[in-house]
Amino acid sequence: MLHILRLTYTGSEAEAAPHVPGHVAFLERHHAAGTFLLSGQTVPTEDGGVILAAGDLDTAAARRLTEDDPFVRAGVARYEITTVDPGRVHPALKALLAGDQGGPA
Repeated sequence: MLHILRLTYTGSEAEAAPHVPGHVAFLERHHAAGTFLLSGQTVPTEDGGVILAAGDLDTAAARRLTEDDPFVRAGVARYEITTVDPGRVHPALKALLAGDQGGPA
């Protein structure tokens, strides 16, 4: 399965600023583990960001993962999760999804 994790600030970007180092460490940890395939700020940046997550995660596990984000723990952001069962995948992404049990063959 793939999960689109849409981060939205619950206040201002300035209120989230003190928690950026912890959030970056959270991102780096999950990128290193291979769970996060992509992460980035939305444009304009004050809206929040998006993470594309994959792996052996169901929606409940993806929710638990987002609850560990320092932004969420501090109450300065929340996530909306959209779970996707990929039907068609670009060949460049197939290798990334090969370890995903729910991904296409």
